[in-house]
Amino acid sequence: MEFSTVVRRRRMVRNYDPDRPVPPELVDRLLEHAVRAPSAGFSQGWAFLVLTEPADRELFWTATTPDTVRRDPAAEGSPAAEVSPAAEGQNRWLTGMRRAPLIVVPLADRDAYLDRYAEPDKGWTDRDEARWPVPYWYVDTGFAALLMLLTAVDEGLGACFFGIPPDRTGAFRAAFGVPDGFTPIGALSIGYPAADHRSPSLKRGRRSVEQVVHRGRWG
Repeated sequence: MEFSTVVRRRRMVRNYDPDRPVPPELVDRLLEHAVRAPSAGFSQGWAFLVLTEPADRELFWTATTPDTVRRDPAAEGSPAAEVSPAAEGQNRWLTGMRRAPLIVVPLADRDAYLDRYAEPDKGWTDRDEARWPVPYWYVDTGFAALLMLLTAVDEGLGACFFGIPPDRTGAFRAAFGVPDGFTPIGALSIGYPAADHRSPSLKRGRRSVEQVVHRGRWG
């Protein structure tokens, strides 16, 4: 597939065919492309938790999903209590996402960067995070995640990048034995796409190049 076509076709897929697992060779290709991402000082401060077994995926959703579905407070105590539109949307999202046969969690290792930049050719021996204009360990791991998103499109798969709620990070670490030094920047659900609902956010429309690009100076 032409690269420009891959970019145009990339979208967040939120529903998957549960009967079509991702072939192992495609899982390997996703990961091989992920580690081709750029990284400051070639620090490569990332790791990837790959979940293909049903029991592992179920454990992931159990560990990371908060009890966000609530009945409409205005209707509490009423036999006719209804789920709010927001909760209904969350239920639909979770139902489709749980069908994904593959979950990959990219994790950032801050210490890999601090250690690398304390080496003689960099010389930041104080390991002071204030030297960094932004936390490149998150940026670079995000680059790796984007390469997986694009590879998924190129291979005829769908994928979605989503966050792990901060208050569930501890449960996630405990469930999978993730060391404290590694921070999940999110997770990717991956599989063969099934029909799903378009995100209501798309109604905002895509901002044009003219709206976001400033040539020579701002404005």
